[in-house]
Amino acid sequence: MTAPDHGVIDIRCQGSVSQAIDRLQALATSAGLAVFARIDFSGDAQRAGLAMRPMQALLFGNPKAGTPILMATPHAGLDLPLRALAWEAADGAVWLSCNDPGYLESRHGFPHALLANIAGARTLIEKAAHG
Repeated sequence: MTAPDHGVIDIRCQGSVSQAIDRLQALATSAGLAVFARIDFSGDAQRAGLAMRPMQALLFGNPKAGTPILMATPHAGLDLPLRALAWEAADGAVWLSCNDPGYLESRHGFPHALLANIAGARTLIEKAAHG
């Protein structure tokens, strides 16, 4: 499901939130991408005494691909490195969400030729979602 008005792509996942992020992290690493951070929002909430459904994010990318975008449009650093968010909905469904690369292009106004530098991440995220 895609929400173009918000620039977010949502893909239903197989398995748990942790499994989806584990798969994405393995795919990103095997593709030669750097994994910059993994954030366990629900784990952090639990440590703060709060309860929330499982939710984790992975920040990943390739400096050779992202740096030209950052050089062209420094504000793109608000959305780079790329990130994916795995989350569990109220009905128990697990989703993997990411920014639509075209939305990032329009949001930051970087040259269209640089879109290819980040467009491949969607394929990795789709693979991770489908196990």
